[in-house]
Amino acid sequence: MKSILVTVLALNCLYLYAEATDVKACPSKKSMIPISENTVDISNCVKGPCKLKRKTNISINQKFTPSEDIKSLTTTVFAEVLSLPLPFVGVDGTSACDFIFAEDGETKLGCPLKAGVPVVYKRSFPILEIYPKMSLTVHWELQGRGSKSITCFEVPAKIV
Repeated sequence: MKSILVTVLALNCLYLYAEATDVKACPSKKSMIPISENTVDISNCVKGPCKLKRKTNISINQKFTPSEDIKSLTTTVFAEVLSLPLPFVGVDGTSACDFIFAEDGETKLGCPLKAGVPVVYKRSFPILEIYPKMSLTVHWELQGRGSKSITCFEVPAKIV
């Protein structure tokens, strides 16, 4: 009986961690890969508002399949507060290529990305203690050359 209970608890934990986060497409962007064709997993968040605890790291895993070859990727990340974009320091404007993995999530690929080949973008970032406690919308976008939107999502969040 005890082993059955442990198995059931373990399966429930796996289910919680395997469930994707409910995110929305960026309203002002038309991306190459619609968000409906992505799987996004934000640590400890299945549905917004995601709680971003100060002095912790948040991880994002995003699985997508490019529809065309992509030579390079840049991360654009900001918090929208009162309609003002406030960039996440150390993440916004950085290369996403170092965080691209094969579909298994373990084999590092980097750039360029090949059309039709599924990839996983894995990134973590700190929620700094200096961030004020507030509600906001996180805008997370991967851009190709010429600021072309490859994939983009938004999720409500709360810094706690």
